[in-house]
Amino acid sequence: MDIETVREYCILKKATTEEMPFHDEDTVVFKVMGKMFACLSFSCPDKLVLKCDPDYSIDLQDKYFSIEPAFHFNKRYWIQLQLSLLPDRLVQSLIDHSYSQVISKFTRKMRQEYEIQSHL
Repeated sequence: MDIETVREYCILKKATTEEMPFHDEDTVVFKVMGKMFACLSFSCPDKLVLKCDPDYSIDLQDKYFSIEPAFHFNKRYWIQLQLSLLPDRLVQSLIDHSYSQVISKFTRKMRQEYEIQSHL
């Protein structure tokens, strides 16, 4: 899966925005309701950073050498994928997992606002 396909897949998710919050022209962050679930870098187009359940993260890292703790993130909750070495379906599944991880932490108010997005 290439960087543009990843971008298109992320941006189509409900209530998702695409931002460049790090004051550079290199890093793109995808957020659902203001909470980050994915991060891409134009200077490293083969890398994708995603949020991940800690236990699942360990399992993934044991199974795939191209999945490792994310470099500049909390290594317990964030993983880094090497896109060219993973099947597209797995990458999509991990993006979905990351998105779900973020939604699961929403407050009641955020969840209500999120649900309203589905009716727009």
